[in-house]
Amino acid sequence: MGKDSQAECSARGVRKSITNYELRITNFFRLFVVLCALCAFAGNSSAQNLESLADALRSGTTEIKRDALLQIRNLQSADASRIAVPALRDSSESVRAAAAFSVIYLPREEAAPILLPLLQDKSELVRREAAYALGKVGNPSAVNSLIQIFQKDKIMDVRNASVIALGEIGDAGAVDVLTQILQKKPKEEEEFQRRSTARSIGQIAQFIQTGETEILTPQNFPPGKVKTIEKPKYPNLIESFPVFRASVSILIQILQNPKESQDAKREAAFALGAIGDKSAIPVLQANLNNEDYYLSEICKEALRKISV
Repeated sequence: MGKDSQAECSARGVRKSITNYELRITNFFRLFVVLCALCAFAGNSSAQNLESLADALRSGTTEIKRDALLQIRNLQSADASRIAVPALRDSSESVRAAAAFSVIYLPREEAAPILLPLLQDKSELVRREAAYALGKVGNPSAVNSLIQIFQKDKIMDVRNASVIALGEIGDAGAVDVLTQILQKKPKEEEEFQRRSTARSIGQIAQFIQTGETEILTPQNFPPGKVKTIEKPKYPNLIESFPVFRASVSILIQILQNPKESQDAKREAAFALGAIGDKSAIPVLQANLNNEDYYLSEICKEALRKISV
């Protein structure tokens, strides 16, 4: 092949490379334009959807409002939650109750002040849902109000909701009151409250030590699987937070008391592990071979936490 032919071939190769490069660039910008259009459409569609939900809350029937509030909750965003705020003052108790859980995705400094008044609502349904919602929000500013609700509300379900919420908030200021609940003799009609109280004490200890309130028990992971134990923030929790000292004594008594329910014992074992005091080792070891599989597994895990 001559030099001219070689030069021509080389030129064609260069032109082809340039053409392919230009084609790729063109296709990239086309894709970019399409993606921008889709994002704009999604943004407009989202805005239109929120406005549609707001309209439903302003003028819909009770059923339509409740459906709109469920959709708002499922969006799990602060912008959506703000649309639900007016529904907290709706004339329908079922709408107010649904709205309580639809505003939990607001910043907790914003959510707590608008939920706290619902703890005084005339409807027990609304008070209960407001208490649960405050637990999900997790603002410590709600602790005193939830304690007052437990002490004064006449409805057991509302009081139980406040106990559960205190555990989810994870503030040590609630431990003394929770411990006092467990100091009472166990009654069958208060079984759920006792197990929830023990669990909440454990959640608070766990939150202080690890920043987590979620609880994983043997029901939540396969048998034989070893769960990672996170190193606690405080090597001696009771020394830093003496309020847990009385809790340990009561929780040990629960594990030793044959009149306590198995659920209460499981939660007591979990709480003892979360607190991590060595005085609980003998009673936890005594239940390692308990006929209740879950209790024995929780005791095993509690001992691992104490050893860490």
